[in-house]
Amino acid sequence: MIFFAQDATGETLGFVQLFPTFSSIDAHRTWLLGDLFTAPAARGRGVATQLMNTARSFALLTGAKGMVLETATDNHQAQRLYESLGYVRETGYYTYCLDLKQG
Repeated sequence: MIFFAQDATGETLGFVQLFPTFSSIDAHRTWLLGDLFTAPAARGRGVATQLMNTARSFALLTGAKGMVLETATDNHQAQRLYESLGYVRETGYYTYCLDLKQG
């Protein structure tokens, strides 16, 4: 699911992309927030907050248990945004990646 933010002229200011996941432990749908992007000229104007709130509203409409996301450890601006919206940084987990590119 992708939501776009546009200005009055139709110019795209940003987007948020969600991927459905399912927790077998809780037997509920969750949404993985895979991407959040705002155009450089749109930053600081509340576009990211609006996109995040739209994603939250959509997740609620689908009956999801929650939303999860990851961000770089040095992306402090994004971390401030997420925490201001009620996201809580979890501890006790490691993220593992497997690179499947050959050559």
